[in-house]
Amino acid sequence: MRTDRMHISPRIQFSLKLALMGVVMAAIFVADTATSYEVAAAVFYTVVILTAVRVLSRRALIALAVICIVMTAVSLAFTPHGNLRSGLINMGISIVAIVMTTYLVLKMEAARTAAHEAQAHLMRIARVKSMEALTTSIAHEVNQPLAAIVTSGNACQRWLGQEPPNLDKARQALDRILSDAGRASNIIARVRSLTRGEPPHKSKFDFNKAILEIIALSQAEMERNGIRLVMELSPDLPLAIADQIQIQQVVGNVVLNAIDALAPVPAPMRSIRITSETRGNAIVLAVSDTGIGIPAEVYEHLFEAFWTTKEEGIGVGLSISRAIIEANGGQIWAARGEHGGAVFRFSVPIASQEKRQ
Repeated sequence: MRTDRMHISPRIQFSLKLALMGVVMAAIFVADTATSYEVAAAVFYTVVILTAVRVLSRRALIALAVICIVMTAVSLAFTPHGNLRSGLINMGISIVAIVMTTYLVLKMEAARTAAHEAQAHLMRIARVKSMEALTTSIAHEVNQPLAAIVTSGNACQRWLGQEPPNLDKARQALDRILSDAGRASNIIARVRSLTRGEPPHKSKFDFNKAILEIIALSQAEMERNGIRLVMELSPDLPLAIADQIQIQQVVGNVVLNAIDALAPVPAPMRSIRITSETRGNAIVLAVSDTGIGIPAEVYEHLFEAFWTTKEEGIGVGLSISRAIIEANGGQIWAARGEHGGAVFRFSVPIASQEKRQ
């Protein structure tokens, strides 16, 4: 039996929040008016200001603060008993509290907005840095279909130059040209999607397929460095739900770190192992290497921004990776490998309990 949850539109939610704030303000006004001058009940208007910062715009929040100040003054005029001097002092204290609270929450919101913009900028930097490191691999990936296109084009010319022309062979060569051109186009499309600074867009996707797409961009770099790649992807994973491009960015960054970690290791011992599996309501990807490992004192700093052990690094890769994974509802962590090296794991939520076909 299926039950549908009642959906409340954003406009209705906004109206309900405004109504609730109005009720609270009315209650504070009544309490401030009914009590004596010695009781500064109007200070509680600051609670309304703190609540409204996530609901109202900057201009509306300032208007709300002005309304609270006016209500404080009106309440003083209607208060029936108490020491008027104490009432004036308490009114001044309440107004100062309202003004200072409004000023501080506006500053806090501006700082939060600036932090989000800075994080988005860092994410774009991390994308570009990752793609810079993959330039050789990308060039190799694109060069393969282009070289095949040239070969097929030359073959097509030969078949057409025969007497009589061998149209069947020429047609096969043209088919290969179209196929290889499609391969080159797909590679360029993958690179463009990884470098675009688009906002997060969560959707269901085939996790293993997404991993294979990004690994294809770094495979040539592994071959150039004599690194053996071992892929053990679980064949019956359910669909994941996250921003696929962002998840691919994280995988690319972790794999590049593994490649760098293997530089001091003798070529025959260089190996990267990538596994995927289901754990509870999440898909977990693990990237392990046979490098020199991570010193114990480094683990606590791994995911901190602007902290790096690389001479030419800027220290944003893993911190951005953590921000991406957490924003997509997952976790990322690192550990020592069973046989040396390091293992980086991260989880991504499962879209449903139905496994892909």
